[in-house]
Amino acid sequence: MTTEIRKVRKTGRAGAAALRALLVLAIVVAVPMDADAQRKAGRNGAAFLKVSVGARATALGSAASSIVGDANQAFWNPAGTALASDQTLDVSLSYNDWIGDIQHTAAAIAYNMDNVGTLTLGIQAFGVSDIPANRENGYTDPILQGLVTDDGTSSTFDFQDIAVSLSLGRYIVDNFILGATVRVVNESIDGHSASAVGFDFGSIYKLGVANWQISSRVSNLGSSLTYFNQDNPMPLVFTIGTSFYPVNREEARLMIAIDATKPQESQQLVYGGAELSFYDLLFLRGGYKFNYSGTSDGGNSRRDAIDTTVEGASLGGGIQYAVSGYNVAIDYAFTQMDLLDPVHRFTLRFGF
Repeated sequence: MTTEIRKVRKTGRAGAAALRALLVLAIVVAVPMDADAQRKAGRNGAAFLKVSVGARATALGSAASSIVGDANQAFWNPAGTALASDQTLDVSLSYNDWIGDIQHTAAAIAYNMDNVGTLTLGIQAFGVSDIPANRENGYTDPILQGLVTDDGTSSTFDFQDIAVSLSLGRYIVDNFILGATVRVVNESIDGHSASAVGFDFGSIYKLGVANWQISSRVSNLGSSLTYFNQDNPMPLVFTIGTSFYPVNREEARLMIAIDATKPQESQQLVYGGAELSFYDLLFLRGGYKFNYSGTSDGGNSRRDAIDTTVEGASLGGGIQYAVSGYNVAIDYAFTQMDLLDPVHRFTLRFGF
């Protein structure tokens, strides 16, 4: 009896600590940005880190911070990479046919190391090759010629962004998970490159009712990418989120997910999504980014308003099946884009 009481007290203390941590981060997220942070809009480096990874998370409108047991969480909330005790391995491979013929691929491998936690290796690649190069700068003034930094001579050039991360997610107690990620980022374009190191931290707390989970994360804390004399900070993001199952039966489950996200360089955003599954075999998903899709910067006395994004609603689905002891899943997401071709994402997952 004494042992059980100690366990209950330990769980209660951990739960209280988790709720306090979530509250602190929620306050940080809610604090308006200062003018200096607003002026950083459009100056961030490693902008590809803002492009969502994984068909499931994208179809949910990027309301993904409270998902647990998924290697793809290395790109969202590192606490969510933690695998359950009956899981050993989770592998995710994603492909995104992004706008402008840009290829966006990602891979994540999560391995459950029992008492240590789940260690996850994540890799992202984002770029395009053979871009026509116009080397004619047109400057005749010797002073301006001296400021030209383009020393390339080829008729085409490439740009490539790569990020390699290592995450650790661990159950502190049965209903509280903490996680951390260290990430190395490199951007290169036409022979010039810059690198930086960033960190993500996250937590997920399970309330034990209707599979209700609350989460918090901070992403891309770290150094800046420096090109020539220009420092470009990584896209710092704060998020608190939640997900729950108002319907949770073997034949049908409905998950609702909501994230409140605060990028350093823009206004408060709210993401929402829903997932309907049948016998944990067929999945249908939909999502929307509130205060994001179709918004504008308001304009000023000298110009009209400019749309800040062209991204609209997301839809998707997936199938999951057990094959020779492995759980195999294929997910798809469709994102509507104004004035541009829609975006299609595919993710293959397997594990045991």
